[in-house]
Amino acid sequence: LATQVRALELVLPGGHLVRCDAVRDPELFAAARVGLGAFGVIATVTLECRPAFALHADERPMRLGDVVERLDDLVDGNDHVEFFWFPHTDRCLVKRNNRVDDGHELRPLSRLRAWLDDDLLANRVFGLTQEAGTRLPRLVPAMNGAASRLLGAREYVDRSYRVFVSSREVVFREMEYAVPRDAVVPVLRALQDWVDSHDEPVSFPVEVRFGAADDIWLSPAFGRATAYVAVHQFHRLPHERWFGAVEKVMTAFGGRPHWGKLHGLDAGHLAALYPRHADAVRVRDRVDPHRLLGNRYLERVLGP
Repeated sequence: LATQVRALELVLPGGHLVRCDAVRDPELFAAARVGLGAFGVIATVTLECRPAFALHADERPMRLGDVVERLDDLVDGNDHVEFFWFPHTDRCLVKRNNRVDDGHELRPLSRLRAWLDDDLLANRVFGLTQEAGTRLPRLVPAMNGAASRLLGAREYVDRSYRVFVSSREVVFREMEYAVPRDAVVPVLRALQDWVDSHDEPVSFPVEVRFGAADDIWLSPAFGRATAYVAVHQFHRLPHERWFGAVEKVMTAFGGRPHWGKLHGLDAGHLAALYPRHADAVRVRDRVDPHRLLGNRYLERVLGP
């Protein structure tokens, strides 16, 4: 979304309204597009939009080894790609979404298939297995294997908002890191090695998606093509050990944490990961020198 922002109106801590874009106060614009609330209260946003479109969705199980081997072809050969790896197994669910021409006939999922896959299996049954894994953690690997086999292949054409959006009713904790795209394979191998060599039950799939480089100062994709790797854990299972291991792997490959999800990095670490971190702090000093918009999280990630 941040790459689609063309202008912002901000109420600065002093109370006055300013408009910024690529020409008017471009430094404030570069900082505030991913601004964590540190640069002002957003009053209006001007977004670059596209006409509504439909997608051809292809979703099918694959082996993790096959995904890794074909990764460049999958990412470069499709408009949108993401996959979900089920820890304790070598199985993935791969989703490929490609835009179709205007006027292309829609072929949505039947109501029965949509209910079966997206409601019954992905939420109700999945929620029951998470509860079972809480009581009997040793069952998690087997349940992950069963879950990965229940999700079969499906192919359909529908409006973008029906394809992209998924209902998630099972409560979880989440950590997400943005790593250089060319580092995602060793990252996945390291995570797989950790899961295989520890007895920690990891009950949620690991989600991997891809995005282009951008020029937004505090964007996790600043200056590099990016793979986003997200890990989750059911809210009633401990997440600290798994997330701690993931963070060590991610930081070893230059990963940048999602600002709105769990992570343990501070301004010292983040300044080394973001080439324009100091510039963002400088703009913050200009617009909010008394830290009216400050809080403990901003103090940790941007400094006092």
